[in-house]
Amino acid sequence: MLKAGDRAPDFVLQSDQGSDTSLSGLLHRGPLVLYFYPADFTPGCTREACTIRDIHQDLVAAGLQVAGISPQDADSHARFRAQHDLPFLLLSDPDKVAVELYDVDGPMGIGVRRATFLIDQDGMIRDALLADIRISRHEAFIKKAIELHE
Repeated sequence: MLKAGDRAPDFVLQSDQGSDTSLSGLLHRGPLVLYFYPADFTPGCTREACTIRDIHQDLVAAGLQVAGISPQDADSHARFRAQHDLPFLLLSDPDKVAVELYDVDGPMGIGVRRATFLIDQDGMIRDALLADIRISRHEAFIKKAIELHE
């Protein structure tokens, strides 16, 4: 997995809204919390997404944006986003391009590791967390990022 101090690799993925979205394009709008998750509609991933939803206003107030990446297609992401009223972008990575660039592929290429990155506007990773099961660690990571940017 990439770590703090590494350059965040650029990518272009389709968003839940059907548009091609690049990391560099997102960073034009400011620093980014980028998180990778295994799958839409699973209990753990739903809990994680809803937790981020619930602190989204704090993220925005701190000048941060957020985007999630998983292998499901844009239609699945659109349904997931709508069902849970998620105010942030979900990116589709069915070929695991970004997953591999960030080295968060699952064991033997199966699945996706649960990882969160704080990326500054210059494209540098300022902090990173890998915690497959402990979703609360991702919430704490994001809250720490908010505090650092306030």
